[in-house]
Amino acid sequence: MTESAVNHAAAQGVACSPWIQQQLQALLMQRGHAWLLAGPSGLGQYELALALVSAWLCERPTAQGACGHCASCHAIDVRTHADLCVLMPEAVMQTLGWPLSEKAQSEIDSKKRKMSQEIRVDAMRDAVEFAQRTSARGRGKAVLVFPAERMNVYTANALLKTLEEPPGDVKFVLASDAEHQLLPTILSRCQRHTLVWPEPGAALQWLQQQGVPADQAQVLLRAAGGRPADALQMSPIANVWRSIPLAAQRGDVGVFKDWGTAETVDALQKLCHDQMALKAEAEPRFFDTVDLVAGGSWNSLTHWARSLRDIRRNVEHPFNAGLLQEALVSQAQTALNSAP
Repeated sequence: MTESAVNHAAAQGVACSPWIQQQLQALLMQRGHAWLLAGPSGLGQYELALALVSAWLCERPTAQGACGHCASCHAIDVRTHADLCVLMPEAVMQTLGWPLSEKAQSEIDSKKRKMSQEIRVDAMRDAVEFAQRTSARGRGKAVLVFPAERMNVYTANALLKTLEEPPGDVKFVLASDAEHQLLPTILSRCQRHTLVWPEPGAALQWLQQQGVPADQAQVLLRAAGGRPADALQMSPIANVWRSIPLAAQRGDVGVFKDWGTAETVDALQKLCHDQMALKAEAEPRFFDTVDLVAGGSWNSLTHWARSLRDIRRNVEHPFNAGLLQEALVSQAQTALNSAP
């Protein structure tokens, strides 16, 4: 999952978007104790998952979902619901405002270890124990796993038996934008829902309702590949997005000022993709054709794409962000100025 998608999740109220609401209503009409919400990032997996568990636990649920006003809904809002267990990497939990266990928080505060980037097996064992307890509020219990692909093989195996035969009235929802990374045994135990792509018109209208100017909404939705949640997260860079191709060709690092490593790599991968599309006389996806630059051979662009892919795999490592950014822009400059 991308850093931008994690940072955005829930904080911007995507659960209110019409396409999320429609999917929520459809899911609430179906039965099942274990759901996998899957699809590309930026389509609202976490938001839909949270809306689903909120409706399951709500004291006055409707066909449209949770009421949003009862004690259960308030407990979820303030992250203290006794019948909801949230399984996330600790770094994601911190970003989304979910409290860590006392033991985990103590270990991190004392600097015995860093926050996990995976869902720890200890947390999964706690979740299995949670599933065996009696419901505190009498509306059953729910376990939300996000991003589900962050379970390693040991964590996933710890979940299998409970996922297949849950004790009592407990339901599971797993949310993922990389379901191919999940174990087949996990996939086989879940009912699958594929997140829908919103219509461009609806996405643009929603972005404008969130306060994004109409001209910027067009640019951002294209920059995000049609994913409205990611587009909203990218709104601070709307004014510089169209200048990225020329800046990269000139080796101008300043265009990426205050960007994180993940965001820089993501932008350059999109630029590389579109430059290759332009060379193949295909339609660019993330940039307007008039903003792309001439130059770059097939060999240099292909080499650049492979390098960016390798860097993306290790983007969470504690690199020196400034030096890595300079190296990334220098690499882009070389690729874009090679003879066609």
